[in-house]
Parts: sequence; structure tokens; C-alpha cells
Amino acid sequence: MPRGIGWSVRWIAALAVCQATLMVGLGLLITGPARHLWPLMAEDRVNEAFVRLRTGPLTTLSSVASEGGNTGTVIGVTLASCLGLILIPRLPMWRQAVFLAVAVSLQSLVFLVITFAVDRHRPEVHRLDGSLPTSSYTSGHTGAATAIYGGLALLALSRLRGPWRTVVACLLCVLPFLVGLARLYRGMHHPTDVMGGLVNGTLSLLIAGRALLADGAVAGSPAPASTPTAGLSRPVAPGRTAVIFNPTVTDEAGRHALRRVLEHHGHTAPVFVETTAEDPGGGQTAGVVRDGATLVVVCGGDGTLRAAAESLAGTDVPLALVPCGTGNLLARNLGLPLAPADALDAALRGTAHRIDLGRIEGDGLPPTHFAAMAGAGLDAATMQRANANDRAKAVLGWPTYVLAVLRELRTPHTGVSVRLDGAPALRRTARMVLVGNIGTVQGGVTLLPDARADDGRLDLLILDPRGIGGWLSALWTLLRGGTTASREGCGGGAPVELFTFRRAEFTFDTELPRELDGDPVTAGRHLTAEVGPGALTVLLSAREQ
Repeated sequence: MPRGIGWSVRWIAALAVCQATLMVGLGLLITGPARHLWPLMAEDRVNEAFVRLRTGPLTTLSSVASEGGNTGTVIGVTLASCLGLILIPRLPMWRQAVFLAVAVSLQSLVFLVITFAVDRHRPEVHRLDGSLPTSSYTSGHTGAATAIYGGLALLALSRLRGPWRTVVACLLCVLPFLVGLARLYRGMHHPTDVMGGLVNGTLSLLIAGRALLADGAVAGSPAPASTPTAGLSRPVAPGRTAVIFNPTVTDEAGRHALRRVLEHHGHTAPVFVETTAEDPGGGQTAGVVRDGATLVVVCGGDGTLRAAAESLAGTDVPLALVPCGTGNLLARNLGLPLAPADALDAALRGTAHRIDLGRIEGDGLPPTHFAAMAGAGLDAATMQRANANDRAKAVLGWPTYVLAVLRELRTPHTGVSVRLDGAPALRRTARMVLVGNIGTVQGGVTLLPDARADDGRLDLLILDPRGIGGWLSALWTLLRGGTTASREGCGGGAPVELFTFRRAEFTFDTELPRELDGDPVTAGRHLTAEVGPGALTVLLSAREQ
């Protein structure tokens, strides 16, 4: 999990107690000292008025509306929405899915506390539904509908584009009110019970949203830089702009959208340069820099970015990253928007910021830079299998890598000697050795929880699970963000070990497949990796920095 999870859990727990206390207090006030005061004295007449309004068609409509807040419906909508947020986008929206699940669960938990603490009878009218022996206060249907449909409305406003986002959000916000009216019509609740449900659901959304969606909470972007490598932060004035794009993932419409964004920010007459199969971006980037480019926009996947970064390393020419590939690991870890035009717009509104690059070489592998990750063993075999099926990548997106890794789990162990920052060599066995400048991979899984793109260090993961128990332990450790991993060489033997370093040397007992930023390279037995502090200048918005 990303940094900030402990703070978020404490925040949610503390405010949930406050929420439950508030709601119980209001309930005891309604059923106690205030029950003989107006407008509570008039609630029975409101329920009787709804009974007099009953007709066949209205009863049918109220039944449909009431089902919108039914437990089964809410659970089904929540599960479908969370799965959709994880599986449908090119990169999964884990934070948004967790936000929905937490908001609905928090509302339900507080509702249960309220029903135990506040005893209120249901209205003394003919009720159209059966009910569990729970208190009438609050309306659970209304509270659950507020949490799920209100949460979806918030996500629609933040993720959708165009005029339809407001229409969709408004329609979603109307649903909890329709559920509340249906519960009144059907004689199941007093008006204050429905109002209590609306308040309970809204408070759950506010608490979950503040903990999980607000800037600086649980985030996938790096923490604010505190090292000299991140010292450069300056706006970039319009000048000669070049766009390096991969034509297989950026069509004419996409290029037109990028051109409009550039022109909106004053970058007129940008030069668009295609990558090729023979040159994925390095030669083109070097060429535009020689021609005087003051800004290079890179539109492609991790491979295109790596090739461009190789040519920009050590220069002051800033790079604007436009994620258009399948993985887009650096873009994800920097917190960039995933829509190309949005990513470019955010970059051009920001300032230049230095981040690190990794530099790696080995037998049969000339010195080269990488921006995200490099590795040997299981991850490289996975990349080879995933990249061999372009059609699956185009159809499935990032889940292609999940399927590939499942087919490569039987990658054998091998011995490896690891020397970090000149210290005595460590002897390990491993299925995978992964060096990272960033920490999160496809599917939103955090493999290197301490990795930051601007901390002047690289991070190392050594994976060596044995048997089913070892794989389960490794999976649990990785899903928890490495919080139970063995760190800094505590004797070895753990399924997952984590290290940080500036320079590392690896010698493997057998020849292993290797990869750089998701691209397979020649297999070999030796690797040397070191960090290039602040080697690349990237445009980041204030939020991403």
C-alpha cells in the first residue's frame, strides 16, 4: 500500500467514532426531550399524508425506488463499481475503488451502532414492506444509497470529461432522495429517519473522501522531495517544442488533441517526430535537442520514455511525459493523469523538477539508463511473454502482465552474489532481482514501498519464495507494501528482501532473462546498477510534486 495508510486508518477510525456519537446523540434527542416539539410532533401527519397519496402506479414506482437502497442492490452496485474501477481503465483506480468500499462499509457500521443505541418504533401506519426488528432511526436504505450513489457522483465529477459529467453526477445525487421518498411513501420511516440516513451517508462520504482521495492522503505520487536532487523547480516558457510519439499508440486524433493543448499554453508550431521499430525514441530526441528544442514532449509507453530519457539525461531540457502505453509505470508513480491530453495540460501548468534515473550495464548489455525498473529472472520472463502477445495487450491492457506472471511462476531459483555500495557481498538465492527507481507496478501493486523517483537512491527487491506457503507469504507481504519484508540483509531466507543503495553489483550463477523498463534485453549473468541523481528534468504540476 502507498505511504499514508496508517494515517488514513487512524483518521477514519477517529472520525467514525465522532460520526456514530453524533448520530446516536441526535437519535436520542429525537426520541427523548425533543419528541414533543415541533416539527417532530407533525411527523405522524406526514406519514399519514403519504398513505392517502397511495395509488397503484405510485406504489409500483416506490417499490422500484426502494430497491435502489436495498442491501442486496447496494452490495451488488458497490462490487460492480469497484471491479469496474480496477479492471476497466488502462491503469486501475485502486484509491477510488477503496474509497467507495470504505464509504459504504462505514455507513453500514455506523448504522448498526445507531440501531443498537436508539430504539424508535416505525410509523403507526400501514407499511408496505416487511422489516427486520431494527430501529426506525436511521433509514438504512437512504444512508446506503447516499454512500454508494453519492460516491459514484463524486467520482463522475472527478474522472469524467465534458458536459455529461455534471448530468451524470446530478442524476446519481437524486437517487438517494428518491429512495428516501419511497421509504416515506411505503410507511417504513419517519421524515427525521430519512434525514438521518442522508446525514449518515454524507458524513461517511466526507470521511472516506478526506482520507483516501484528498491530496496528501493515501497517494500514489512521491512525497515532497527533501533532497538536493529535487532542487530544480522553475516554470518553462514557451519556445521550440518537439513531440516524440509512438505511432502505434498515438493516432492522428490524439496528436491533434495534443497540438491543441500545446497551442493553448503558447507552444505554437510544435514539431511532431515519429519513433520507429529500429529507433524507439532515443535518436529522435537527440536530434531535436541538437536542433534547439527547449521542451520535449514524449508520448508513448515506458520503452519510448526510456529511449528519450537516455538522450535527455544530464541536460537541462525538460521532458513532458504523456502516458500512452500499457504500463506507464513512471507516469503512474509520479501521479500524472492517465488521459494523454490531461497529462500534457497538467505538465504545462507545472514547473521543471529533477528526478533520478537508473544506469545499468552487464555482459552483453552496454551502459544505458532506465526510468522505472530493471530486473532479472521472473519479471523479465513475464515481460517477454506479455510483450510477445501484442494483441492481448491491446485488448486486455495491464491484466496481460498478470496472466503472464501466472504462467512464469515456475521460474527456477538461482544463486546470486549482491554487493551494495562497496560492502561485502551478500549471498542469496532468488527467483527475481528487481531494481527500481519507483515502486508501483501494473495492477497497482507496490513492490518497493520506499522507492521515490527523486531521493537519490535506487531500491532493490530480492524475491525467493519456496513452496505454496512461501508464495502466499510473499504475496501477502507485497500486497501490504513490503511492511513485513526482511530489510537490509538480515541473514537472508525471507521470501521478500528489500534494500536501498546507490551502486549495486550482481553476479548470477546461471544466465537469466533481463529487462529494462518492461523491454526484454539480452540474457546474462552480470549486472551493475547505479543511480543518476537528478539526471532527468520533468515537468510536474504542483500536485504531482
